[in-house]
Amino acid sequence: MLETPLGWGLLFVVGIVTGTLSGLLGIGGGLLMVPVLTFFEIPLVQATATSLIGVFLSAVSGSIRNFLAKELNWRVSLLLAAFGILTAQVGAWLGDRLPDAGLSLAFAALLLLTIYLMGLRQQLKQQRDQPEMKLMVSQANFLAIVGIGLSAGLLSGLFGVGGGIVMVPLQMLFLREPVKSAVRTSLGAIVPIATSGLVQHAVNDNVLWIPGLCLGLGGILGAQMGSRLLPTLPDRAVNQLFRFFLVAFAIYMVIRAFNQ
Repeated sequence: MLETPLGWGLLFVVGIVTGTLSGLLGIGGGLLMVPVLTFFEIPLVQATATSLIGVFLSAVSGSIRNFLAKELNWRVSLLLAAFGILTAQVGAWLGDRLPDAGLSLAFAALLLLTIYLMGLRQQLKQQRDQPEMKLMVSQANFLAIVGIGLSAGLLSGLFGVGGGIVMVPLQMLFLREPVKSAVRTSLGAIVPIATSGLVQHAVNDNVLWIPGLCLGLGGILGAQMGSRLLPTLPDRAVNQLFRFFLVAFAIYMVIRAFNQ
């Protein structure tokens, strides 16, 4: 089906939805892209590799908009990415060697962890309702930036996600960065991190380029929509819908693991 216009159109729509969430929530969209790709009976390692195309393109789209609006702290984004690039290679290497069933269970665990991290992010947002301030790199927060970048890169390469769902709450917790600033910073970091994982997966011949481009083109449109909505739209309803999809996909990935 992925080789038909119907399949390409469906993937384009999925890219729009996930790209919009990417711009709104500071995530790369892979959390939704990967399970959808496995619906088409694609091996999980190929689904994670292919989703990185969409993750990369949607992150580029949103970050360009943020940069032109002078809302992107590109220095912190690049520092996060500098360490994430390294572990994205490790994650892609591991993903190519783990059995499909084990990787499915690990992905289900990541989906459930995401629900907790979203709740943590909401709590931090309520506790630290403060005006936007530009985060500055210092000796006090350098190690936190290193750890956040390394964690995000590993998740990106292993699971085909951008890593923003981890970066945003950790930036708020350890760097005391306001939520909207953290969303934009993490989205900028996703660009080189996703590139690193994609390159390694391409070397391993795991990337399905045409389906990934369909996801990515939809993601470009969606990320523009999400980035523009971010300053004005309360994300409570979006978060509730996103949690529903996370639980549903986690159940699906567990069932998939035991049916291998």
